[in-house]
Amino acid sequence: MNLLGWVIFLLALTFSVTLHEAGHFVMAKKFGMKATRFFVGFGPTVWSTWRGETEYGVKALPFGGFVKIIGMHSLDDPDDPEDEPRSFRQQPGWQRIIVLCAGSFMHFVLAFVLVAGLVLTIGIENDNTTQLGTIATCVAPTVADLNNQTCGSSKQPSPAVLAGLRVGDTITSFNGKPVSNWTQLSNAIKGAAPGSAVTMTVLRDDHTLTLRTKAAKVRGRSGGYIGIVPTTAFQVASPLGAVTYAGSFFGQQLSGTARTIGALPSSIPKLFNKSQSATNGQVTSMVGVAEVTGQAVAADVGWRIKVEFIVLLIAAINIFVGVFNLLPLLPLDGGHVAAIVWERIRAWFARLRGRPDPGLVDMRKLVPVMFSIFMILVFFGVLVMLANIINPVSLGQ
Repeated sequence: MNLLGWVIFLLALTFSVTLHEAGHFVMAKKFGMKATRFFVGFGPTVWSTWRGETEYGVKALPFGGFVKIIGMHSLDDPDDPEDEPRSFRQQPGWQRIIVLCAGSFMHFVLAFVLVAGLVLTIGIENDNTTQLGTIATCVAPTVADLNNQTCGSSKQPSPAVLAGLRVGDTITSFNGKPVSNWTQLSNAIKGAAPGSAVTMTVLRDDHTLTLRTKAAKVRGRSGGYIGIVPTTAFQVASPLGAVTYAGSFFGQQLSGTARTIGALPSSIPKLFNKSQSATNGQVTSMVGVAEVTGQAVAADVGWRIKVEFIVLLIAAINIFVGVFNLLPLLPLDGGHVAAIVWERIRAWFARLRGRPDPGLVDMRKLVPVMFSIFMILVFFGVLVMLANIINPVSLGQ
């Protein structure tokens, strides 16, 4: 099952990167630029075919894809001088910026579609409900026993058992106060003094019941204890609700990505901590994400929970990659966008001074900058991978 998780992640990675390159490719074609190659994967060519002026194909290593647009990233002149007018570098600045940003845009579209589709079909996990999914059989002596879901040496039946509560019951009020979600019910239970009598209104099979019991005490835990856990329900949304949820998810991930990128320098000393978790915002690599995907597939939970976790994880990764790729750093797409913006600003100043347009930014002069940043990114990527291998990432602590 862990191997299946790795396969799922690699397929998702390949699809995401291919979609990224497709964004560049489609917009370049739209603006009349010449694109000579579009391949899925890297390495030796397994299959290819020509359609017009473009060669489409599949490479042996399914780790992404690439597109070749004349004059886009190469510093060399095109093989055929007649292609120069259709090269990337000869097009208006706004068209080049759109082509460069189209890759990240496709990551954002994929993330939005994945989340909206998940909500429309499977639904989103919701445990903030008053419907009961677990009834504890005893009163755990300590919080440690409670967290481990064991009775320890206790023989005392839980208040839930004494009250006659059953899995599937929905509690609608507690001590006379209406409750509509687990947050309200949990706060009401904690507010009940241990040993005090409590009354619950319960909906069971379309019948309303009134059940009574006494709140118990768990050593190390404040407030009362009943011995109930809410069920996990999946709520399918309407099309409008799906769009709203996807938009909210997108906004949360954008802010989270900004915090993660901002914290990258300070995260380096923490990379080799033994408690690496995928749920606490720590930086991880493809190795770590693949490992977590494998854990999710192998977890002893329902298939809906597995699908939800993997889909949301893939969506979050696409948002992160899309944002990171737009950073104004060469050789990232955002760095090339910044160069074009500077080129246009420089041309504007030249016009104000009555001088000719200085033309394109000389990328040859920026090669040392590109190489330095590239090496930093590679070093950091290898460091994170090494940390994930030494201390494998877990779903949570």
